Amino acid sequence: MKYRQLGNTELKVSEISFGTWAIGGGWGAANDTEALKGLDRAMKAGVNFFDTADVYGDGHSEELLAKATKGREDEIHIASKFCRAGDIHDPAAYSNEAVKAYCENSLRRLERERLDLYQIHCPPKHILEDGRVFQVLDTLQQEGKIRHYGVSVETVKEGLICLQQPNVRTLQVIFNIFRQKPLEELLPKAKANGVGILARLPLASGLLTGKFTKASTFAEDDHRRFNREGEKFNVGETFAGLPFEKGVELSEALNWIAEGRGNMTRGALRWILDHKEVSCVIPGFKTVNQVEDNLQAAESAYYSKEEMEQLKLFYQNQVLPHIRGGY
Repeated sequence: MKYRQLGNTELKVSEISFGTWAIGGGWGAANDTEALKGLDRAMKAGVNFFDTADVYGDGHSEELLAKATKGREDEIHIASKFCRAGDIHDPAAYSNEAVKAYCENSLRRLERERLDLYQIHCPPKHILEDGRVFQVLDTLQQEGKIRHYGVSVETVKEGLICLQQPNVRTLQVIFNIFRQKPLEELLPKAKANGVGILARLPLASGLLTGKFTKASTFAEDDHRRFNREGEKFNVGETFAGLPFEKGVELSEALNWIAEGRGNMTRGALRWILDHKEVSCVIPGFKTVNQVEDNLQAAESAYYSKEEMEQLKLFYQNQVLPHIRGGY
């Protein structure tokens, strides 16, 4: 496993780390036993960083991480997120009292005394512009409840607002072959400011694995069904904001990225890792086999300059016109 500096922090994180939304809930049926085996396999491979949130299974993913990392709290870093358990548009949800309660609840479920990274979970732009929530996070940091803080954002504009805050240490962004806009301005500025980048939804909700057809269906409790048109939260969080059928067409045109890399999953993750601004990529998983497959991306072939240019043009000409949800 290779490790990268997490922005201007003292933390070095595995370049392939994992998100835990899928094992908490919201991606169809998940099995706790298999999830714990997957977490164990990842850690044995050198993964030392996991991303979670208080709303993933109403805290269930945090509880699973507590079990998996018991006794390894000093070596396994955990990032959690807050605000979406309440009304994200209400400034009261970002008060000192509210955020402290969110944090303490996460710490209780994680069975930890301190979070390595605490992130605001895709708040609306007006909350970021107001800025008072960052003072609240400063207080939590001073109290020793969090080591560092950052923001998970939906759009480049929101990310740029966050970069104006001196103590923001990370940005979590949607970044994959179908969502390349962060490359234009956000990623270079984050790198210059010493802000780490966590690349989420690296496989565009599975589109970039190449395993779906237009006839593919999803369970009722899978966001790829209940949020396909943005019914529950930002549509950009589902299939990178692409209409599903169009996304399948576009993924079929990308099957060449598997050449020399094993499969499309590894090719998609490798493309992200080939950008030095990225601290780590955080794919989700529900099975040990998915963990194994994702880990193989670290050893897959780098992209040539010609391939990078080909993918850039593909994004600009064929993907960008169809993205929804703001970017």
